[in-house]
Amino acid sequence: MRTSHNKTRRNFIASLSASLVTTPSLLRADHHKKKKNLYEISIAEWSLHKSLFSKKMTNLDFPVISKKEFGISAVEYVNQFFKDKANDKKYLNELNKICKNEGVKSLLIMCDGEGNLGDPNKTKRSTAVNNHKRWCEAAKHLGCHSIRVNASSSGSFEEQQKLAADGLASLSDYASTHEINVIVENHGGLSSNGSWLAGVMKTVNKKNCGTLPDFGNFRIGGGKSYDRYKGVTELMPFAKAVSAKSHDFDENGNEIHTDYHRMMKIVTDAGYNGYVGVEYEGNKLGEYDGIKATKKLLERVREKLI
Repeated sequence: MRTSHNKTRRNFIASLSASLVTTPSLLRADHHKKKKNLYEISIAEWSLHKSLFSKKMTNLDFPVISKKEFGISAVEYVNQFFKDKANDKKYLNELNKICKNEGVKSLLIMCDGEGNLGDPNKTKRSTAVNNHKRWCEAAKHLGCHSIRVNASSSGSFEEQQKLAADGLASLSDYASTHEINVIVENHGGLSSNGSWLAGVMKTVNKKNCGTLPDFGNFRIGGGKSYDRYKGVTELMPFAKAVSAKSHDFDENGNEIHTDYHRMMKIVTDAGYNGYVGVEYEGNKLGEYDGIKATKKLLERVREKLI
């Protein structure tokens, strides 16, 4: 009996010791998992628009630079940097190959210059819808989940809501056949009014139609701006991507126009845990330094939010 008692005691002590050794590591693993899943960081190609416009790099260089220079493995394209390649399968295959070799994921294509999806003229509105279809196909080919569009229109508040919803619904129906989302960015005018754009989303009422809240694009015209925190709060229920717009930083590395901690709490409190795209537009720092500063800030905020 004594031998059995000692054996049981030894087993209990061994078990307790093992738990003391393994529990901290399990907690660390759980902590790391929570941190990793809170949100991931991607990069919007517009962050490098000066380099692209000056021909210092091309769209094909974008995934390589994103990974090697910034350690970012998820990219968001801008269509104007490969405007004539939407239907060029050879080009898209080359881009896919580059991404595969670099271990980079293609997330979305930001589309501009294809007409107004809320144009009051029905023919022009239909043309705009058709112009965006090739980008749905390109996005599918690249393995993206979405194309980002604009909800430009004209008329009264209610008229523009109705017209934009009509164009978006039509495009979303087509995009759904390619398993692609159509997401709208607050991009000036009424689209930068969070209440207006949220109303458009409710009117469209399609699972593959959503928003891409941008931290900085809240100029509604006439020298007026919509409250960015209110706007992002209103758009987050429909968000399928998020754009962390940045311009200038203080000596502590904080963006001076947007309280990133406050903004990212709005984002994460909405239940969003997808990619947040670095989109640097400033002039005081060079593009590379601005991108690195934005990424560092997002990482620091993520640590604090856990």
